[in-house]
Amino acid sequence: MFQGKVIFFNTKSKFGFIKEDKTGADYYFYIKNPTEKLEKEDEVFFELKESKKGWEAINVTKTKRPEN
Repeated sequence: MFQGKVIFFNTKSKFGFIKEDKTGADYYFYIKNPTEKLEKEDEVFFELKESKKGWEAINVTKTKRPEN
């Protein structure tokens, strides 16, 4: 599992980009049915999957959950 920060997220189209903390690499991600609201600067955990266009972030989840 990798850790990074959301650098862009389009809520209407449900895609964005994450900058991985250790390497600084940027990864595209798409969330078909988001269960969490994602915004720029959110810290996230994610996994990587190789796609036709390169590496893609999958299973993106926030590292910190808001407290009620």
